[in-house]
Amino acid sequence: MTSAAFHVEAADYAVQHALLHGVRHAVFVGEQQVPPELETDELDPLSHHVVALDADGHAIGTGRLTPQRRIGRMAVLSGWRGQGVGEALLQALVAEAASRGWGEVSLHAQVHARDFYARNGFLPEGAEFEEAGIAHQTMRRRMDGAMRVQAADQVEAALSAVIHRARRRLLLGCRGGDAALLGQPAVLQALRRFATARHDKQALVLLHDGDPTTLPPALLALVQRLPSVFQLRQPADPAGQAPAPACAVNDNDDCYFRPMGERVEGELSLDMPARARQQDALFQRAWDDARDCEALRTLGI
Repeated sequence: MTSAAFHVEAADYAVQHALLHGVRHAVFVGEQQVPPELETDELDPLSHHVVALDADGHAIGTGRLTPQRRIGRMAVLSGWRGQGVGEALLQALVAEAASRGWGEVSLHAQVHARDFYARNGFLPEGAEFEEAGIAHQTMRRRMDGAMRVQAADQVEAALSAVIHRARRRLLLGCRGGDAALLGQPAVLQALRRFATARHDKQALVLLHDGDPTTLPPALLALVQRLPSVFQLRQPADPAGQAPAPACAVNDNDDCYFRPMGERVEGELSLDMPARARQQDALFQRAWDDARDCEALRTLGI
């Protein structure tokens, strides 16, 4: 994986361990005050490691995949954060797990990084716990099928993942209770990222209750600022139609689907073309039968 400023490659631990530990020591020991003896362990020689190198060949980030099918030791030097290094490292590790035929991979995310892993397809599990004196959250991503979404924090993670992974087209089928969900920080951040990308893009939003004023103020402001990106419609005759499911579908073969609409139970499917095409077709049928939201005129859209 490459960019103009850095690239990610597999690392030979026996040969490149000094590079890997240099980054990890700077982040974990230097910044986070983790005891030095906890920075290394017996799994290092047994794990698959990746390293991010800048244009001059200096190590700027690292991560590993252990035999226990767990991603860990994800670290990026402070000056390189926010530039896609962590995401490139994570994608390389997920790709390696998939190439080994593993059905799923897990990780222990530091709580402050939970949204980062969520938008990359990992769902939180269970309660927070402490590891090396730092609050963590178990998260898991399945690669051989749909992931069950059963809790409120998993709903937010699933929705942010589909939005974040969208390229140029995003479909959102929203039920009444989704207004608050669309205002969650991780979801809003993903929507802003999609809507403000420099390339052409389109977000179709089907509001089953037909009232855009129920949207979170921050999202409504984004819709008003970028009317060329967002199109909002409502069912033409809600009383005469069966309640449509809540869903999010992108053009990257991902979809999040709640068949019962108002209930949180659903499933997240990543890199599953057939499932995404099915949900896309169902959404498009409902969209074609819908009409523009009447309240948009009062909002100047």
